[in-house]
Amino acid sequence: MQRDRVYYVSEAIMKRATSVAREQLLSLGICFGKFTKTGKFRLHITALDYLAQFAKYKVWIKPNGEMSYMYGNHVLKAHLGRITEDTPEHQGVIIYTMSDIPLGFGVTAKSTADARKMEPTAICVYHQADIGEYLRDEDTLF
Repeated sequence: MQRDRVYYVSEAIMKRATSVAREQLLSLGICFGKFTKTGKFRLHITALDYLAQFAKYKVWIKPNGEMSYMYGNHVLKAHLGRITEDTPEHQGVIIYTMSDIPLGFGVTAKSTADARKMEPTAICVYHQADIGEYLRDEDTLF
């Protein structure tokens, strides 16, 4: 942990980094997120590759909804391609393209059963982070 940020680093790289002076070391590993001033932990998009490997609940969006999501908008029912069965309401999910490329993560607005009954303009998944943040927030991300 450095400046309220949490980093993931392999043990082998950590041992090699001991040869670098602490003053010269800017950061080490992959930033998973940071603690806010109120003490809450906020995940960064840099953790997406690790989260996607172990995700229990997933959402796939159609190609016409990818750009909308990448600009920071929520996932609408009309853009929903597939969703993991039995996904509960307010559950963290990983957002994928239809070709299984992880785009970001969010929180479901409704359960899988309720999402099937929703109108096309209703929000299915609330946006939390997407890979477009690398460009939008590059000054403050790291």
